[in-house]
Amino acid sequence: MTKIKICGIKRSEDVQYVNKYLPDYIGFVFAESKRKVSMEQAVKLRNELDPRIKAVGVFVNEDMDKVAETALKCRLDCIQLHGDENGQYVEDLRDLLKSQSDIEIWKAIRIKDEKSLFILDEYEVDTFVLDTFVEGTYGGAGKVFDWKLAKLAKSFGKIIVAGGLSSDNVSDAIELVMPYGVDVSSNVEIDGVKDEEKIRCFIEKVRSHFMLKR
Repeated sequence: MTKIKICGIKRSEDVQYVNKYLPDYIGFVFAESKRKVSMEQAVKLRNELDPRIKAVGVFVNEDMDKVAETALKCRLDCIQLHGDENGQYVEDLRDLLKSQSDIEIWKAIRIKDEKSLFILDEYEVDTFVLDTFVEGTYGGAGKVFDWKLAKLAKSFGKIIVAGGLSSDNVSDAIELVMPYGVDVSSNVEIDGVKDEEKIRCFIEKVRSHFMLKR
């Protein structure tokens, strides 16, 4: 079954919602964003999180020592690099975290066209997060990219589809791509705040897709 990640968790209420519906992953954004959390906030929220849910930290062009420190203090299960980090950065970060070898490293790739996939070969990561290329921003801004490219990207490793997913289209994305995971943030919000009903609906839509296939 395709894994589910709810990104941009920043309030205790958000944690209560995900604890109720149990996605596989949640994301704490440590980069500049309206969803940014401090290390102190993330530690508190991590302590409130159901242990069955894995915590992902999202970083953009952050100092490597800071990433490692945050990952350890916040007990992150995965580090998601969402900036211009290159393959050498990933390799050096792995060396820095070698005593914590169970922490996964994910790399987000902003997808514009088929040429965007060429860079995937540069990285030795656990998972790729495919997001939509939007000029001037590192996030997908709620926009969808061509999912056929995500299907091609599977030859490079595990992929998570992000960018513009909602309860209205996530089943179509899964049907076409069959990705390792799907990632949602803005489309489970109302006025920039996580909404319980939207979270429930998104998670149920993903899981019902597989129930219907049985």
